[in-house]
Amino acid sequence: MRVGFIGLGNMGAPMALHLVNAGYDTIVHDTRPEAAAEHLAAGAAWAATPAECAAGADVLITMLPTPRIVEDVLLRAGAAAALAPGSLWIDMSTSTPAAAQRVADEVLDARGVHRLDAPVSGMARGAKAGTLQIFAGGTEEDFARALPLFTVLGEPEKVLHIGPAGSGYTVKLMINLLWFCHVVATSEVLAMGVKAGVDLSVLRASLLASPAASNFLENDVVSVLADGDYDDSFAMVLACKDLGLAVDLGRDLGVSTELSALVEQVYRRTKAQFGDLAGEMSPVRLYETLAGKEFRVPVAGVS
Repeated sequence: MRVGFIGLGNMGAPMALHLVNAGYDTIVHDTRPEAAAEHLAAGAAWAATPAECAAGADVLITMLPTPRIVEDVLLRAGAAAALAPGSLWIDMSTSTPAAAQRVADEVLDARGVHRLDAPVSGMARGAKAGTLQIFAGGTEEDFARALPLFTVLGEPEKVLHIGPAGSGYTVKLMINLLWFCHVVATSEVLAMGVKAGVDLSVLRASLLASPAASNFLENDVVSVLADGDYDDSFAMVLACKDLGLAVDLGRDLGVSTELSALVEQVYRRTKAQFGDLAGEMSPVRLYETLAGKEFRVPVAGVS
C-alpha cells in the first residue's frame, strides 16, 4: 500500500513518521520542506506538490490546520484530481462536513475516489506516542480498509467508526467544544476559590472528591499546576478556529449556542491578550491574572 501524507505540523509530523517506521511506502508533502527531514531519513519519499503526493497513492492522508486549507490542497492545488479511481482520501484534520462535501462534489465522486473523515484527539503527545483517539466517518468498507493505518496511529480500542461521512468531523468538534468549556469553567472556579482565600491544593482536592470532578481537573490541568505549561503545541489561533466551527455548526443546526459562544469569546479575548501562538490552555493565564497569582501546586507523580 502506497500512502501519501500531506501536513507535517505538530500532529502530522509524528503521525507520518509512525507510518514510515511501520513499513508503509510513504510519500510526504508540506509547505516547509525542512519538516520532512526526519521522514526522508527514515525512508519516506518527498513530493514537491500536493498533486505529486496524491498521484499513485492508494491512500492519501491530510492533516491540515483549517477547512479552507483542506479545500486549497485538495481542489486548488490539484491533490483531488491526481487521486486514482478507487483510491481513498482520509482527512484527519479538524474540519467540517461541508468542506469535505465540496471536495467530493467537485472532484472525488466523479472520479470514483472514496473518502473518510477521521479527525483525532490526544494532543501532540498522543501523536508522538501513537496513542491517538480516531473518530472515523464513512462507509464500513472504507473504515475496514483504513483500519491497519489507524491502529499504527492510535490505540486500537480508541479507533471508532462513528457513522456516515461527516460524523467524524462532528464528533471531534463536539469533543473540542466540551474540552474548551472545561478549560474556561475550571479556570473561573479556581480563580474565585483562590481569590476567596482557599488554598489551591485544598480546593482542587475538594473538587476532585465531589460530583464536580472531571478528567480535565484530574489530568489535563496538571501541566499548568505543576509546570506552568499551557500546551503551546496547539495554538490559540487554532483553538479559536475550532470554537468558531463548532458554534457555526450549532447555529446551522438550529441548536442554542449561548454557552459555546461565551467560551469562544473568552478564548478570543485570551488570544488578543497573549497572542495567536499562545497555548490552548492559556485561558488559565487569563484567570490567573484576575486572581492575582499563578495557579501552581505540587502534584503527586509529577516532578
